[in-house]
Amino acid sequence: MKQGWSMTFMRLFPAYLPAVLLAIGLLVVSPAAAQPSQYESILDDPIVRFQVQRGLDLLYDMQFEQADKLFNQVDRRYPNHPAGPFLKALSTWWEILLDLSDTSHDEAFFAQMEEVIERSDRLLKKNKDNFDAIFFKGAALGFRGRLRSNRGDWYKSALDGKRAMDYVLRVARKDPSNADYAFGKGIYDYYAAAIPDRYPFVKPVMIFFPRGDRARGIRALEWTARDGVFIQTEAAYFLLQIYYLFERDFEKSVEYVNWLRKEHPNNPFFHTFEGRVYAHWGKWGDAGAIFSNVLARYEKKMPGYNQAMAEQALYYRGRAHMVYARYDEAIADLTALRRLSATKPGESYFEVWGRLREGMAYDAAGYRDRAVACYREVLSMDNRADVHDMARRFLNSPYKGVYSSPANLSID
Repeated sequence: MKQGWSMTFMRLFPAYLPAVLLAIGLLVVSPAAAQPSQYESILDDPIVRFQVQRGLDLLYDMQFEQADKLFNQVDRRYPNHPAGPFLKALSTWWEILLDLSDTSHDEAFFAQMEEVIERSDRLLKKNKDNFDAIFFKGAALGFRGRLRSNRGDWYKSALDGKRAMDYVLRVARKDPSNADYAFGKGIYDYYAAAIPDRYPFVKPVMIFFPRGDRARGIRALEWTARDGVFIQTEAAYFLLQIYYLFERDFEKSVEYVNWLRKEHPNNPFFHTFEGRVYAHWGKWGDAGAIFSNVLARYEKKMPGYNQAMAEQALYYRGRAHMVYARYDEAIADLTALRRLSATKPGESYFEVWGRLREGMAYDAAGYRDRAVACYREVLSMDNRADVHDMARRFLNSPYKGVYSSPANLSID
């Protein structure tokens, strides 16, 4: 999740009930027969727990329609509760996550989060300590803030994040002995300490927030990943992000990406992340093989293996070819990336940098005129991650294809 607050709400669930008991409950209790007043919280309803757990499994497996059928049952069972629109928004969230350059789902997602907040507020007017309302409102604010951050709306994102934090920390105090409950506090503890270390200019702002602790945050997330019942996947994903981006630990990154791939082998987001881990540390043979598999699944039209995933795979496989001086193969992949990117509006990171790499491959193969054309095209495109500086560099001095080690190409 993710990148995100996805599935944060699951840390609030009570201990798992045996599947047999839940199945019996489904057989003998009609959804329409149960009334919300039977339970202090919707999270105490065993049928809801079953529907949500199964729905999340389907969601991670890219079976959105089947997941939504279960989430719709929750909404019909509790029609005025914020859980329904929140659960249904998770499918929209994954549609966004699979291609962050596509903004076509944003409006629907924001509307779903707004409905969650409005339903929560109605509950809070009746009871300011309503546990479900506190939780789902905090989760909705967190989700909304994450997407606003992805879209560059920093001010509104920060406001949502601050409001969400207040609710998340309030929930975390409910039961400190529960591994699932530790998840949100663990995320806060780690990033509240790690981000000021990475970006010192934010330190003055942090005086308004509770102090974080990197080690404590990691311990909490590792506890959830090990002993949590409902959100092991989210905890493992956050640990992967932490070890990949902040701690720079290859072995730990591999440990958690392997866990995610084993548990969710059909999830393209985790699949491409696996390839990026190996590319990041210059393991280009492994990375190339992984991205070849991603492309094979894209060609088979497997769920979730969309154009954005194919663009990413062509880019990284092209780079793998370049590392081993297979320039013809690299040119084939990078020109395929060019053709694929031309079928949709906008310019993704992989399209822009793919054009630069295409020029570099032409240069190394001895096609200077084609290389120069690519570099000039790059200068007319979005300046993603200072790509224009690289293009000017190679316009002035041809790329020779000489590196002391494949690891020198590990920046992604």
